[in-house]
Amino acid sequence: MISITGPLAAKFDPSSKVAKDLTAIAPLLAAKDSSLWGETAQGEAANRLNWIDLPVSSRELLPQLDSISAWARSNKVTNVILCGMGGSSLAPEVIAKTYQKNLTVLDTTDSEQIAQVLNADLSSSIIVIGSKSGSTIETASQKSLFESSLRAANLEPKDHLIIVTDPNSPLDRSARASGYRVVNADPMVGGRFSALSAFGLLPAALLGIDVSVLLDDADRANRTFSQQESAAIKLATILFEQTIQNFALIDSGSNVPGISDWIEQLVAESTGKDAKGRLPIVIEGASAHVPANTPKISFSQDSGDLNVLGTLGEQFILWEWVTAMLCRALEVDPFNQPNVTEAKERTSGLLNLWKISGEPNTIPSFENKNLQVFYTEDLTSLKHALQVFTSHGDSYFAIMAYLNRIADYDISKTRESLAIATNQAVTFGWGPRFLHSTGQFHKGGQPNGAFLQITAAHSHDLEIPGADFTFHTLLMAQALGDGQALASRGLPLMRVHLLNRSAGIAELLEAIGEL
Repeated sequence: MISITGPLAAKFDPSSKVAKDLTAIAPLLAAKDSSLWGETAQGEAANRLNWIDLPVSSRELLPQLDSISAWARSNKVTNVILCGMGGSSLAPEVIAKTYQKNLTVLDTTDSEQIAQVLNADLSSSIIVIGSKSGSTIETASQKSLFESSLRAANLEPKDHLIIVTDPNSPLDRSARASGYRVVNADPMVGGRFSALSAFGLLPAALLGIDVSVLLDDADRANRTFSQQESAAIKLATILFEQTIQNFALIDSGSNVPGISDWIEQLVAESTGKDAKGRLPIVIEGASAHVPANTPKISFSQDSGDLNVLGTLGEQFILWEWVTAMLCRALEVDPFNQPNVTEAKERTSGLLNLWKISGEPNTIPSFENKNLQVFYTEDLTSLKHALQVFTSHGDSYFAIMAYLNRIADYDISKTRESLAIATNQAVTFGWGPRFLHSTGQFHKGGQPNGAFLQITAAHSHDLEIPGADFTFHTLLMAQALGDGQALASRGLPLMRVHLLNRSAGIAELLEAIGEL
């Protein structure tokens, strides 16, 4: 049973304008009324509301999931690797962490991290390729690489790859033509609302998790949300009325480790548009630093300003309801992501340009043996660069690290260090993963962020079979393309390029500590 406690919970007023509106529309949302977000949003909403039915409708997948899991066990392919971005990877990662299962998530184009994953014993590996559209460039590139690597190891790709995608997507058609096992997801469910669809359930089933428990818990909770003063109505009202823009999420020590990253995408990408939105800040623990105007939401008892307790299935469906209701209160379309598309188009534009002219050789504003800093004015040191960067803070800073989130994990410590140094809200994202998450908010939400990109040299690159660019070239096009999108809005942007990854990260952490 979901419970919502804490000081902020006590501020819920069922007679407030927002609470009364959400109470009135909750039964309409349960009935999948596509008009709830206005006329402009209605067309897309009509094709994106089946997530409400998933706790029941996804039961139809159970025989297929059981069959595939039995096949994988009988063929001794037990090392599960998931290639997917955003909604295709974040929910399976939470499920694996919650059930303490081993899942390798590949949601990057960093050649060094991909090379590490390729070092696995492919003969015992099952590779799940998840893409709703069937045309996600990161996932398509990873699929090509794994196919090539399997063949090079004298292994048949059909025995090691499973595809999850929408019916009749380009990936669906090509995969079936190639004889791959394919699991179709409901096309009327958006990617970030797909936790309880095939995208979340297939990897979980391959890990030996009883996914029917997730569905049972979600179904029981789902039946309560249209009631007066339900958990969904309370939480959506509190997030609208008691937060200005940013709020922090703490899942360390909880029964749902990792859920903060999933909620971050769901809320930021759904609400962050039309210069509005709410930005979840994923923090390291209850004692992590956030400014006084940033409430902490915890998934453990009595450790936050608001404590949201429940099982994983309950949390999944709760936050999907909350996000849809929060978008109603904010008057934004919960189901589109126009600026994610913009970032993809800029990446494609740079790749096409670089085919002709090659990657640009930009002169840094500051450089030493470990790193380069790129900015619009001259800089005398890394500390000077950070002083200039932090002088632009308005509501939040965003650190966007296009690095290896295994080997370069220490870069994530910059979030807490910069938060302490500036007493500002600081969000951290791994690139290009965040482009499918907070990237929408950064470009479409309130224009009050300052952005620190971190890119790096690579020790070796990886070719993408069938493509005329490499993984490192793709990664740099994604970083610089997103940088163009941010700069075009007049938002403060600085890029630090690590020439030596470990030494550069250490130097950056030291310089932040000296601010």
